[in-house]
Amino acid sequence: MSTTGLQPKTKAIDCLHFINGQFVPSVNGRVFPNINPATEEVLGTVAEGGPEEIDLAVQAARKALRGPWRSMTANERVAVLRRIGDLILERQEELAILESLDTGKPLWLSKSVDIPRAAYNFHFFADYVRTIGTEASQSDDVAINYAIRRPLGVVGLINPWNLPLLLLTWKLAPALAAGNTVVMKPAELTPMTATVLAEICRDAGIPDGVVNVVHGFGPDSAGSALVEHPDVNGITFTGETTTGKIIMQAAAKTLKRLSYELGGKNPNIIFADSDLDEVIDTTLKSSFVNQGEVCLCGSRIYVERAAYQEFLDKFAAKTKELLVGDPFHEKTKVGALISEEHYQRVTQYIELARQEGGTILLGGRRPEGLEKGYYLEPTIITGVDRSCRVVREEIFGPVVTVTPFDTEEEVIEQANDTHYGLSATIWTNDLRRAHRVAGQIEAGIIWVNTWFFRDLRTPFGGMKQSGIGREGGVHSFEFYSELTNICIKL
Repeated sequence: MSTTGLQPKTKAIDCLHFINGQFVPSVNGRVFPNINPATEEVLGTVAEGGPEEIDLAVQAARKALRGPWRSMTANERVAVLRRIGDLILERQEELAILESLDTGKPLWLSKSVDIPRAAYNFHFFADYVRTIGTEASQSDDVAINYAIRRPLGVVGLINPWNLPLLLLTWKLAPALAAGNTVVMKPAELTPMTATVLAEICRDAGIPDGVVNVVHGFGPDSAGSALVEHPDVNGITFTGETTTGKIIMQAAAKTLKRLSYELGGKNPNIIFADSDLDEVIDTTLKSSFVNQGEVCLCGSRIYVERAAYQEFLDKFAAKTKELLVGDPFHEKTKVGALISEEHYQRVTQYIELARQEGGTILLGGRRPEGLEKGYYLEPTIITGVDRSCRVVREEIFGPVVTVTPFDTEEEVIEQANDTHYGLSATIWTNDLRRAHRVAGQIEAGIIWVNTWFFRDLRTPFGGMKQSGIGREGGVHSFEFYSELTNICIKL
């Protein structure tokens, strides 16, 4: 089913760079169009930055490290961070509309998840920074050692397009809480909320040069220049694994500190003793929310054979009810994919599934009545094994495979048979089984009888080729700060 036809209340904005407290065009005046994925229409223009703009932003950030930002007390910095969160909530409607225009996601999702969580990131880290301490130890009666925490320095934040504001604030809030200055490179496909966020930071009292935004592309452009700049101390990146490898090679030239959250091909393991109605309700979300464009989506579904057919029948029936279409229609559940290029990539995987002997049980097509926009029906694939590319490679769309299994050992082996290791979900009412299986799954975060629940105090990140390092709570500050040990003779 599809929905069409509503208009947003807030208009799109043209996007300039934000450097040293000012919105500025590119040095050479270059711009590129910002395309609405739901209509294929041009929303506006975006300043196209490159090495020159990156250098100006890094210079401003380096200078700001020695300015008023450095001399702010912890309480003063906390007040600014809380004010940023407050201003995000004050502009929630505007930001949600801009996010949905940029991404094609349903407006209700932007309003209920993306924007509130973005504000909460600032509120959380403003509170949490007060609790961060360091170690001290006494060496008999000879000396005492204590560690002080200092900012890492200038940090480059490279952000993806799927959850633009949420994931940008997930990086920016702890970076600022730790006293760093930043240069942000938003995804070129989703520039608008990053632009407004820069304005919010300025209005909240962030000194000039502390927060900078340079729009542009990645390879051989703004992204590469940021990674390679010798005065950038660290890079935090969320995105595709191949891009992460390229960044690592470039960052090695100056031995930058890196924090990565990369791709995922996450297993969703369903045992027959679980509550299937509860499972299906959550699995609809973990499969198709945000058009499946979430690195944590459970795109490989494994169902114990005793419950396989019942699950498949109920899951397919519920999936058919999901409304696909206009992001601004209140009943839309699945919006548009991010771009024409990504739409073609996802649909090629569906065709590949057919070639690999799979069955397209449901979906796999453009919905009727939606000739414009990058829309795709939620897709369920069966009949493929672990060697198939659609099982092994990250598709990053509303596409899942469903496979039966017979034993714990079998499903654990299949779940771990991947070079990814970001997340996993386990459904069972057997507590001992939950502990047993969770302890053997190779993933950075494992949910049992839930999905996408996050306590920001806990470690978050991936294993294998799904990431480097952990974020959340003290783990974020371990990346964004340097520890210096001071030894005093007694």
